[in-house]
Amino acid sequence: MTKNFASTGDLAEKKITFKEIGRDLYAFTAEGDPNSGVIVGDDGVIVVDAQATPLLAGQVIERVRGVTDKPVKYVVLSHYHAVRVLGASAYKAQEIVASDTCRAMIAERGKEDWDSEYGRFPRLFRAADTIPGLTWPTVTFQRRMTLYLGRRRVELMHIGRAHTAGDIIAHVPDAHVVFSGDIVEYKSACYCGDAHFTNWPTTLSRLDGLKPDALVPGRGDALVGADTVAEGIALTREFLHDLYGPVKREVARGASLKECFDTATAAMRPKYGSWPIFEHCQPFNVSRAWDEAQGIDTPRIWTAERDRAMWAALQG
Repeated sequence: MTKNFASTGDLAEKKITFKEIGRDLYAFTAEGDPNSGVIVGDDGVIVVDAQATPLLAGQVIERVRGVTDKPVKYVVLSHYHAVRVLGASAYKAQEIVASDTCRAMIAERGKEDWDSEYGRFPRLFRAADTIPGLTWPTVTFQRRMTLYLGRRRVELMHIGRAHTAGDIIAHVPDAHVVFSGDIVEYKSACYCGDAHFTNWPTTLSRLDGLKPDALVPGRGDALVGADTVAEGIALTREFLHDLYGPVKREVARGASLKECFDTATAAMRPKYGSWPIFEHCQPFNVSRAWDEAQGIDTPRIWTAERDRAMWAALQG
């Protein structure tokens, strides 16, 4: 294992794909980097997840302008993580929408998360000096909210704890398309540092119950076709099972964090080691799994200092 976070050496540019996955619905993907979604309606646009900086948001805006000149009315944040939210200012949207819990988490740990993520994965924060500050939602909801773009209806829903406590999805009923944020990943490692392992599978089942014809995951290729959507949900479920199961068993016998990390990583690497950001996520994933298996329900706040201490503990 290297002495630096695996992600600090991930400097290669990723190929961006902008794909229509339903009528006037688009997926902005980049080989395992954070995805954004675009919903075009009669009188405006919704962008789902903003990217990490205004510069990177500009790449999304450029693609949007290639298909419509309608204004971005709403930026929807699937959750609070810095790589998803800090580019929001670039869109000049009328409103920034998130769950109540997402906003509370920004207040509780947004600055710490920003510092932590920037230190872990500098490539995703190009032109970080252009970020004006924390992104604050201007509209929030508890369980469900409806947005209208003229005749096009978009249902925002908090369907359960998963990747974070405040995750939401965006469902476009007229096209049977869902934008899931990091509740689903496709052939990309799940980041579970702020996860709720016990709840996440149930949340996936609720999502699967919508039976979407297409889905934009948080990372990885857009999923088009009901069978491909089902595959993406199943692979996410398997990743969580293969991670939390070994850690929970090791914790039950009194294993240390490093012992849990070594056991889980050895078991998972043959299947998942080639997936984007696996090596980056694994220390944070096992750390959170170790906590939850010991009964710690609320994920501990990651700080730059805690990141380094955790990493040092795993180097022996």
